[in-house]
Amino acid sequence: MIIKRDLYLDKLIRSMHNGMIKVITGIRRCGKSYLLFNLFVEYLKSHGVTDNQIIKIDLEDRRNNKLRNPDALLEYIDAHISKEGMYYVMLDEVQLVDEFEDVLNSYLKIPNVDIYVTGSNSRFLSSDVITEFRGRGYEIKIAPLSFSEFFSVFNGSREEAMEEYLTYGGLPMIVSLHTPEEKMKYLDALFKKTYITDILDRYKIRNVAELEELIDILASSIGGLINPNKLMNTFKSVKNISISLNTISSFLEILQEVFMIEKSIRYDIKGKKYIDTPAKYYFSDLGLRNARINFRQYEITHLMENLIYNELVIRGLLVDVGVVVLNTKNEDGKSQRKQLEVDFVCNEGSKRCYIQSAFRLPTEEKRKQELRSLIHINDNFQKFIITDEPIKRYQNDDGVIFMNVYEFLLDKDSLKV
Repeated sequence: MIIKRDLYLDKLIRSMHNGMIKVITGIRRCGKSYLLFNLFVEYLKSHGVTDNQIIKIDLEDRRNNKLRNPDALLEYIDAHISKEGMYYVMLDEVQLVDEFEDVLNSYLKIPNVDIYVTGSNSRFLSSDVITEFRGRGYEIKIAPLSFSEFFSVFNGSREEAMEEYLTYGGLPMIVSLHTPEEKMKYLDALFKKTYITDILDRYKIRNVAELEELIDILASSIGGLINPNKLMNTFKSVKNISISLNTISSFLEILQEVFMIEKSIRYDIKGKKYIDTPAKYYFSDLGLRNARINFRQYEITHLMENLIYNELVIRGLLVDVGVVVLNTKNEDGKSQRKQLEVDFVCNEGSKRCYIQSAFRLPTEEKRKQELRSLIHINDNFQKFIITDEPIKRYQNDDGVIFMNVYEFLLDKDSLKV
């Protein structure tokens, strides 16, 4: 089964011959290798590039174990290139090579070598490593299948696809499995034997139980505000576990580094400033989130919010949680300060829009509740409410656009007005 990943393939094509090292990152099993070794190689061959010009090395393959040595890798690549013609070097899971920065930098000054690497850990893209690349590292981040990509190969209605996607997520392997049992078993094993094992090996974590407990809390709290101090108190009062604030913060950073979760910071829209804590954390794949809690909590409102967040990130938007501060008076005439939330503040350069996720709008009261924060934003950026209700797109008297979630997900231009 061929799953088109045109968004990322186009990014690869546009980055060709730009004099930079193309670094393809993303959570494990999200399709990085398939994109590079299949879709991109197919594109190259269709444009006249020969097999001899494409040097592919899967460093995760035990048969290539010797090439994890930087000098052996350098020697191997040198033996397969010449001064004639253009060569495309593709290294899968490059973080397995010691001193890989030096190896890659060795080819930066060779004009007929174009380098592409993949990695499952964002730590090798830290500021220190980027410095080692002398500012010539170009990241292309890959996500699990978007709903649109998933639906393109799904055999069923969009409603059936949505139920499947919200339950089992968008890791490419899922579309090849047939029964719920197969999918649950795959996700559970992947989480325990790949993601958790990778984290423990890579970061030398000793307090495993605390890490897993934190993941469980995050999985049960998507769409909720997370405060490291409150987490520390929860561990102590509910779990009877003493864990430091530094350890909790470190665990949160690690889970972001391996692309398991993403952090969305609160932004005071009127005050135009960021509020660092509390923040929201969303899972990059809902299937992995559900597997972590044994597919118990199927809370559609929170799942849809996570789904919308992931789609916004895939589209290249910077996404914050919005806060609108209102100064009002209570029944006694005393001044009071209220904070209203906007689910997503989405930025792309000088462009911005505001989005509320509202699974259902059954009553006028609920409709007003979702509108309240949006109508108190005094700027001219577009405002949206995305709902699962079967509605046609319309704009109300306050200028807020109401849109069905399928229109949002399946039309890449749905946020343009």
